[in-house]
Amino acid sequence: MKGLDTNILVRYLTEDDPRQAAAAVKEIEGAGKKDETLIVQPLVLCELAWVLESAYDVGKKELLDVFERILRTAQFEIPGKDLVWRSLADYRAGRGDFSDHLLGRLNEDAGASVTATFDRALRGNPRFHVLTV
Repeated sequence: MKGLDTNILVRYLTEDDPRQAAAAVKEIEGAGKKDETLIVQPLVLCELAWVLESAYDVGKKELLDVFERILRTAQFEIPGKDLVWRSLADYRAGRGDFSDHLLGRLNEDAGASVTATFDRALRGNPRFHVLTV
């Protein structure tokens, strides 16, 4: 079993650096051929969302498709996968970033009634309390 860093998934998905992309393909697809599990932490998904949106102009719909493919990939083990699926549904239906929705779900799962934020995009979301200044 191995864990994957965000940059491996970025290279695998974008193929923007041919040498690194080839190494990422070999690592990920090689693990699949050996029935080896690769751990993808929720933090990696947050970083992946940020990189794809900010550096590659990936839109919400495409990002949702990417995440669904990752979540459905049998060789990827994602800790808290059910919580990530719920966060993805929140992201699909609401405003804010994927990481906001994951944070809201993580805090709720830990017993928090709400998550305090200054992010006005989350106003009206029952998992968040938007502070005003």
